[in-house]
Amino acid sequence: MKLIVGLGNVGAKYENTRHNAGFKFVDEFDKFKPKGAALHKPDTMMNNSGAFVAKLINKNNLDISNLYIVHDDLDLPLGGFKIQFGKGPKVHNGINSIEEHLGSGDFWRVRIGVDNRDTDNRTPGDKYVLEEFTPEEREKLFQVMKNATTELVLHLQNVDR
Repeated sequence: MKLIVGLGNVGAKYENTRHNAGFKFVDEFDKFKPKGAALHKPDTMMNNSGAFVAKLINKNNLDISNLYIVHDDLDLPLGGFKIQFGKGPKVHNGINSIEEHLGSGDFWRVRIGVDNRDTDNRTPGDKYVLEEFTPEEREKLFQVMKNATTELVLHLQNVDR
């Protein structure tokens, strides 16, 4: 089994924020989910995701190499994404929490780029990720979700071959 966990913050207040890109991805991916993949959204806030993920790993007796964490990433521009093993953003408290609870960073990341800040007047990252996407940004996000979904489905089909 492949465990795919989309990170975000719970509650209507955060629903359309950049920090909830992982939740949005899970919603999109659910339409195309291949056999053998389980999707989850933590019922905790982003910075406390580790306990939720560790509980799922233990409950399913899963090797963490079968874990895919989907999250927003300020190191990538809006519209970009990367699927990487053991590599992530420079700073991400949700990922830090997961690594702390699992005792390792040896899991897959689906990094969804959300950075669309003005280079001359950059909003600090911790504030920026809690802002909502503009309508234009939502269009770009929808397209990257489609592209990342296609790529992850192909990846999951080929990873065990």
